[in-house]
Amino acid sequence: MKNNKGQTLVEYILIIALMSILIISLVKYFGGYIKDGITKTGCNISGEEYKKGKKPGQGTCESKDINEVLNKDEDEDNKEDE
Repeated sequence: MKNNKGQTLVEYILIIALMSILIISLVKYFGGYIKDGITKTGCNISGEEYKKGKKPGQGTCESKDINEVLNKDEDEDNKEDE
């Protein structure tokens, strides 16, 4: 009977290395899209407007002009009065 402990260890190391490469590649590819999704959610929560970036992951939140917000509220109030 042979001792296969060394062979099994090498197989496990190869599996872990391949899984690591796969996971790193997926995060690198989809990371920008995930970041944009989180940024969009943060913009909605804070009441800011999301501005799309040139590349995935470069989107930003921009503050809405307070005058635009106030005018929008006044316009809505005027429509309700009519």
